[in-house]
Amino acid sequence: MSTPPTTTGDKDLSYEDARAQLLEVVRTLEQGGATLEESIALWERGERLAEVCQQWLDGARERLEAVLAGAADED
Repeated sequence: MSTPPTTTGDKDLSYEDARAQLLEVVRTLEQGGATLEESIALWERGERLAEVCQQWLDGARERLEAVLAGAADED
């Protein structure tokens, strides 16, 4: 097993791409067989991907709240 690549463009990933890559990291970690260094690198990659997903979800929540607040103002 090789160490996962460090992607500097993680923040440019769509939510769907980041989630799919995060799921793959989790599957790989759950399978075991990786060295300690590989496991740590996978964990760190998973943390970055989880952060990207959370940013997407936070942004979606903010947009939804803005729409709902605008709808409430129209009433």
